[in-house]
Amino acid sequence: MRLRAVRISRSPLLPLFLLISTALALWPAAPSTARPASCEPSVPYESGTDGYHTFRIPAALQVPDGPLLAFAEGRRDSAADDGDIDLVLRRSLDGGCTWQPLHVVADAGEDTVGNPAPVIDPDSGDVVLVTCRTIGGATKRQVVAGAVAGSVRRVYVQRSTDDGLSWSPQRDITASVKAADWRWYAVGPGHAVALRHGPHRGRLLVPANHSAGPTARSGAHSIVSDDGGLTWRVGYLSPGGDEPLALNESTLTELPDGRVYINSRDHDRTTEGSRADAYSADGGLSLSVPFRPQPMIEGPVVQGSVLQVRGLTGDEPLLYSGPSDPGERFRMRVRASGDGGLSWRPVWTVSEDRAGYSDLVQTGGGTVGLLYETGQRTYHDTIRFTRLPWVWRLLPELTVSQGEVSGSAR
Repeated sequence: MRLRAVRISRSPLLPLFLLISTALALWPAAPSTARPASCEPSVPYESGTDGYHTFRIPAALQVPDGPLLAFAEGRRDSAADDGDIDLVLRRSLDGGCTWQPLHVVADAGEDTVGNPAPVIDPDSGDVVLVTCRTIGGATKRQVVAGAVAGSVRRVYVQRSTDDGLSWSPQRDITASVKAADWRWYAVGPGHAVALRHGPHRGRLLVPANHSAGPTARSGAHSIVSDDGGLTWRVGYLSPGGDEPLALNESTLTELPDGRVYINSRDHDRTTEGSRADAYSADGGLSLSVPFRPQPMIEGPVVQGSVLQVRGLTGDEPLLYSGPSDPGERFRMRVRASGDGGLSWRPVWTVSEDRAGYSDLVQTGGGTVGLLYETGQRTYHDTIRFTRLPWVWRLLPELTVSQGEVSGSAR
């Protein structure tokens, strides 16, 4: 049976129950775990609190049968990308409704620590966290321009054996994952993945980017670990010599068929749109389909997040989150793909406010959450957490827009 697209007006004459009853009539009942107790969207981070000028760069991770973790950069003195920046964490024991007090995961004095990329090691159950640090007070501009040695930009890994309550010291893995001629380097930001299928099951896969060469052009790569985060090496590498894209801040996920889907920001917007995507068929070690522009995801030059939803019907969609205004960081929107990233359509406009970086997370059953930067004054006034309305399961026929689902249904 073909389902007809449903659009619900903002008018109070068409209340929320009409949307929900339509969805229930057209879709099989979902497991009870997919329908969490309602709670309002929450704000784990508000700039100007806890001794920090600004919080930015969210990353979310659900510990199986444990807390929801919300990572961020705590910027001490300004909103700038450089300077005294700590890596901070808040935990939620109720699926993102409320949050425990802020905890500092990594503090390098006046240096910059950031770009959180967390993942669960499936063998040990530990939380593995990959981050970057800029040492010696250097700035990104200096590193990219070659005014300081590229070695000041470094890569670290930490782990927690108690669901984020405590953390090991940062361990430097730069020598194994950064080529000698690379200058700038960043992982994520946003969640990494542990592969679930095929011969590479259990592999930890982290998206990353680097700059190199006379033009310091940005390129995408991955780093992989096959021993639970103890040792690391570089996986796929792009661009090639004729690559027109300037790729950074990638996000990736494992598709149901075992392929890895990678979606990247085209920093220089050198081709149509600001996003590009690629595929890997060998667990992130190489690209089976190279990066090419993805014009169906419209938005400004900004980080985004992808998530392959799992565990409902076996035919769940691939989701993407990011601001949708073509030129500015406004209007956070979630898009969905039913064909593994070949095509996309909008399914929920989260807010019309200013919006920046984001991270999608599946918190249990069919529940999907979004941790994202937003505000009315700036796009980083707060980092907000909200749940997606469950009616997105009606894809590809149902589109839900801002105002069509009340805040209590988020």
